[in-house]
Amino acid sequence: MGQLFGTDGIRGRANAYPMTCELAMKTGQAVGILTQKSSNRCVIIGRDTRISGQMLESALAAGIASVGVDVMIAGVIPTPAVAYLSSTIESCGAGIMISASHNPYYDNGIKIFQKGGIKLSDDQEVGLEKMILGPSLDLPSKIGLISPANDAQTQYAQFLVKKFNFQNIPKKLKLVIDTANGAASFCAPQVFNSEIFDVSFSHNQPNGTNINDECGSQHTQDLSDQVKKINADLGLAFDGDADRLIAVDETGRQITGDTLLAVLAGFAKQTGKLGNNIVVSTVMSNVGFGNALAQLGIAHEITGVGDRKVLERMKKTGALLGGEDSGHIIFLDEQTTGDGLLSALKLIEVILETQTPLSELAEIMTVYPQVLINVEVDASRPDFMKVPMISETIKEVESQLGSQGRVLVRYSGTQPLLRVMVEGPEENLTRQCCEKICEAIRKYL
Repeated sequence: MGQLFGTDGIRGRANAYPMTCELAMKTGQAVGILTQKSSNRCVIIGRDTRISGQMLESALAAGIASVGVDVMIAGVIPTPAVAYLSSTIESCGAGIMISASHNPYYDNGIKIFQKGGIKLSDDQEVGLEKMILGPSLDLPSKIGLISPANDAQTQYAQFLVKKFNFQNIPKKLKLVIDTANGAASFCAPQVFNSEIFDVSFSHNQPNGTNINDECGSQHTQDLSDQVKKINADLGLAFDGDADRLIAVDETGRQITGDTLLAVLAGFAKQTGKLGNNIVVSTVMSNVGFGNALAQLGIAHEITGVGDRKVLERMKKTGALLGGEDSGHIIFLDEQTTGDGLLSALKLIEVILETQTPLSELAEIMTVYPQVLINVEVDASRPDFMKVPMISETIKEVESQLGSQGRVLVRYSGTQPLLRVMVEGPEENLTRQCCEKICEAIRKYL
């Protein structure tokens, strides 16, 4: 990671460095120049529902236009919609999504897609950082135009819907969908419409400050209660920018990304659609996920955290399916990034084709108890393994768990946090081990 870019773009508290109007404008200029180098004429900008979104949208658009590149404003739209549109609109040389994903409303972020809907490489991020943090540019006499992309939501919704034939279902599936008061709030009803599904929407009244607030993929208790209350077949929860999916089965039990990925992988293999018989996941995936793939006879590739890393490994290995336990799932033959709505439709397809409820499908994987605790740290990010009391504690826990568990400690790429994840054979021991490491970090770091 550089000075600005983390695991998923630039992110921070809105109206404070680096998420200021000044830096957003310089980011817009840098993206505009990147677009010109590829001989394209336009950049499309989308955003989620945060109160700071329009402010940053204006600054980015001004920066892009100031270097002579046109801007299309898509408004509130999911991150995967920006990826899709930047790959299908011929004149588009880049796409920008303004979102801090699952973070609280007071944060915001800038995610950048190059031509084709692919997130930037490490080298491209380094090049952009040099321009953003460098001296002021000599601006051309030509100024770009800024115009609305009025049909962006509809284009994205139609792209999704036309992939599936749910028209002749004997009985409508009863769904509850939580859009996290975020980017999917307005387009989800176009995708999961009442002509096809018996659908109820919750947390779809964004007001600028309620995005991800006790709702969405990070907080599924309310969704679980709603599913049980109306005897729904399935609950679906997106995060603030709708690139993640977490599900709730018909009993109200949360089904996380690893299990969903295992279900989708099993069905893809069964139907002959699993590219190279490989699935890619990250180091954060549950031990049970690898075991499930082994039982299915599917090769498992493991990579670093972030759907960008997943995509890179998928391309190298020829895999068509990959994802993260957080709910990012990539179908590389159909999308270039994690897409919560596409993942939801794929899951519905499995349920309908197999005539099996999610609670039974989820039995494909045994989930090992996992405890993840975030410890707040300062921005200096010292090497914690060079602190003897911390490294010794980690090694002690690893020795205690042996082959029945694992430890992963890493800095967050998007927040000032040190993430401590421990998996073990049973819940109490796993939690005790995780707390032990966190206590050492708080005391000695």
